[in-house]
Formats: sequence, structure tokens, C-alpha cells
Amino acid sequence: MFRVAPLKVPQVGWNNLQRDDSPLFAGVPEGAYVYSVHSYRADAGPHTIATMDYGGSYSAALHRGNFYGVQFHPEKSADAGEQILRNFLSL
Repeated sequence: MFRVAPLKVPQVGWNNLQRDDSPLFAGVPEGAYVYSVHSYRADAGPHTIATMDYGGSYSAALHRGNFYGVQFHPEKSADAGEQILRNFLSL
């Protein structure tokens, strides 16, 4: 019998970002890699502006009013993370 190993928790490593056209992601290519270290995640919902997939799709970034939040670590996410931080500072 073939068994699939369960996904490791916490999720540690690089993952593709599927983003919308939010100003937070200006200049960040679709599918850019970002770095994650987390044990919890939020389901995608009406305020989701980006998703990632690790055993299912979940919110990678949220926006509501003047609040932005990301599930990944932009400071560890190379060029994509640097661009996201620059965009955040210019909002």
C-alpha cells in the first residue's frame, strides 16, 4: 500500500505567491517565491489579496482598510520581499 507522508508543521521554506493587483504587490511577479515559517494559517476570505498552497490554499496576505498583514517573512524573501516592503512604505 502506498502512503503519502503528512506535511511537516511548521511549514519552513519557500513557496509561490499567487497575488492580486494590490498596490502591495506592484512590481512583484505572479508566482514569486517568498519565505515562510509558520504553524498556523488563515483560510482565504473576502480580505485575502494573496494565497499560497501547502496542503491546500490559504491566505498569504490580507488587506482591510489601512491594515495589511502577510503570512510569510518579507524580510527573508529576497527581491520579492524587498519590493513588498518598499511598496508598503510608499502606501
